[in-house]
Amino acid sequence: MTRLLSLKTYICILLLMAVGCKGVSQEKEEATVNEEEQTETFQVVKSEEEWHKELTDIQYYVLRKAGTENPGSSDLLNNKMAGTYVCAGCGTALFSSAYKFDSGTGWPSFDREIEGNVAFDVDYKIGYKRTEEHCAVCGGHLGHVFDDGPRETTGQRHCINGAALRFVPSEQ
Repeated sequence: MTRLLSLKTYICILLLMAVGCKGVSQEKEEATVNEEEQTETFQVVKSEEEWHKELTDIQYYVLRKAGTENPGSSDLLNNKMAGTYVCAGCGTALFSSAYKFDSGTGWPSFDREIEGNVAFDVDYKIGYKRTEEHCAVCGGHLGHVFDDGPRETTGQRHCINGAALRFVPSEQ
């Protein structure tokens, strides 16, 4: 009888544990972050229609849809003149020609940005973590920054879509 009682007790405990334990391996965690808190605000804000009117198709694709132009397709890739690279969307100065270098990647590359004018965010669009760059004034997507730039300077490579930029030559 004691053996039967302990077997019944054991089975009851197992059943209670099975029913009482909540399996969570297949549940997805719901995001509880308020969407307004995640949205960045920028000084220059325009409707999609306004951006479409002001930008070329490739500029709109890169700046507003976070697209990437084809490597080697930018006229700015081999530009060697002194000046400033500004946002094609709002004209904010982003990169100095003094910090441009040939990375061999097919996109204009710089070893540093003009501080305060470029903002950074994390991007997982291709399955792994990258640091995305965008204009701090209008939010336009510029490209990504990597840690494989010239070691004698910053060690960074700001890999930027030429379509996101406009070049303003120096007034020398």
